Parts: sequence; C-alpha cells; structure tokens
Amino acid sequence: NEAEIPSIFGSEKISIAEPSLFKKFFIFFKKSFISSFPKALDKESIAFLCLIFLNFFEGGDPIIFWIEPFFLIKLLKKYNKQYYEKDSPSVTDSEYDKIKERLIFLENEHNFLKKKDSIQHIIGSPPSKKFKKIKHKKAMLSLSNAFGKEDMNDFLKKIKNFLKSYDSIIDIFSEPKIDGISASLIYENGLLKTGLSRGDGETGEDILNNLKTINQIPKKIDAKQIPEILEIRGEVYIGKNDFENIKENFANPRNAAGGSLRQKFSEETAKIPLQFFAHGFGVVEPMIFKTQSEFLKKINQWGFSTNPHSKLVKNLNEIEDHHKKIESLRASL
Repeated sequence: NEAEIPSIFGSEKISIAEPSLFKKFFIFFKKSFISSFPKALDKESIAFLCLIFLNFFEGGDPIIFWIEPFFLIKLLKKYNKQYYEKDSPSVTDSEYDKIKERLIFLENEHNFLKKKDSIQHIIGSPPSKKFKKIKHKKAMLSLSNAFGKEDMNDFLKKIKNFLKSYDSIIDIFSEPKIDGISASLIYENGLLKTGLSRGDGETGEDILNNLKTINQIPKKIDAKQIPEILEIRGEVYIGKNDFENIKENFANPRNAAGGSLRQKFSEETAKIPLQFFAHGFGVVEPMIFKTQSEFLKKINQWGFSTNPHSKLVKNLNEIEDHHKKIESLRASL
C-alpha cells in the first residue's frame, strides 16, 4: 500500500491507498468497483488504480512508471486551473516548470506514457461560459522554456538546422516576458474589431469591450500602409505602483488583472488601472514586417506600448549577458 516514488521532490513514500484496497478492488471489480473505494478518491483516481492494477498483474509495464506521471499530471492540471482560470497561482513559475520538465522527461523516456492530451499540449484553460467563444485565426501557443545555457544552445542549434545555416551568425531578438494576461487584438483596416483572451489556445473569450477600457490599446490605427488584417498579441498587466493602491481587494497583481479583464461589465473593468505591452503578432494580411525588431518599432510608432528593455543579440554569450541584466533590474521594473 505504499510505493517508493522517485520524484522532483526527492525520493519519498507516497501512500497509494488504504490497506487492503487492492484486495477489495479485486473482489468487487466485476460488481461495482467504484462503491468499494473510499469516497475521497475521485473517479479519475479510481480509473487510474484500475488501470495500473490490471496492467501490473498482466505483466505489463512496471507500476512505478504509471504512478509518478499520473500524479504529476493531476498536479499540473490543478496549477493550470489556479493560474489561468482563477489568476491566483499557488506555486512559483520555477516550481511549476520543474514539475513540467520532470513529466516531459518521463514521457520521452517511456513511450507508453505519451498521449494526445498530454499536459505538454495543454495551453491555457477552457474559455469561460460568461463570454462568447471565438476561435483564434491562428493558435495562441505558449512559450517553451530554457533552464540554462545548455537548453539555449540546443535552441540555437535547432534554428540553424532548420534554416540550414550552420556557420552564419543569426540575429536573435531578446525580450523580457511580462507575466500578465495574454490578449489578442484584431484590427481590420486600422479599426479594432475583435479582442480575445488566450482561452485554451485554440478558442478564446470575446473580451473586446473590456480591452477597450485600456488606454494603451489604440481603438484605431491612424497611419498609412497598415495591413488589412493585423492581429497584435500582448500581455495585460498592472504596474507595481498601481497595484499598491488596490491590493486590499486582490490576492496578487495577476489576480487583479485577470479578474478585471473577465468582468461581465466593462464599466467595472475601467475602474482598474490595466496596462498593455504588445510583443507579437498572429495573422497579418498582407505581411509587411521582415523582422521582430522591425515589427515592434513599427507598432510602437502606431501607438502601441512595447517593452523598452528588448535588445538584438547575436550569440549565446550576448543572450546570457542580456538575461543577467534583466535579472538585475527585475525587482525595480
């Protein structure tokens, strides 16, 4: 009734179930196996125990390879819900990343653990029922992680392999990542027509009226040579000083930004000092930008706020130097 589970938290004993649970399960399985389990176990856990029990006794994969991934997935789903739906994370980004990194390692090591609905492929959270759902013209994917120099070096190698440009210097645009609420703004002939949340990456929530309350989001782009369709993507956030004035009502700045952006009534959203940093694009028709730096420079001229700490770098050492600089400035940003 206990198993030694190697995990990112170190080797520790985790109780699988009450003593004699498996014996009960075996006896009552064909009748009504759910009724034989403690009520504290949810249906997903019961199904999991059923699976590993049968798998183990039929000479399948060792039980240990099923236990850790299962509970890591449940943990990540719980943290995803806290982060994306409730805007109130209970763990730090680094803690979350370590759990996800461990799960990815296990799935890559053991092919039978890989599934189409793996947590690796889950982005954001399902759109809220409070808002109209709109499918993104282009999926809003999340960023991949690099945990050190080795990961960044692998990333650069993949780019060069993809471009078949092994010896040439490739310009890299390095930007700070703002931990806000992702939003998509779609302009048609310069007019803001659609405003969406990330949602699950494929379908977002229609939060146009709430986004229109943010002063840093242009309602109209008054310039020449604007693409007929222009999708601007960025992060909605609250500045530190502004949050100090309203912190009694919210758990943290992300909670304040997310909760305000998902208000049913835009009049309430307008009371919160939300800000917006533009950092990317989705659909652009026709495409007029050749580089990321050119894109950011142009939209900055059109009235969008972009991060002033972005920089063009050319190699791993320059990337590291810029990362260290941002890290040193982080507390004051």
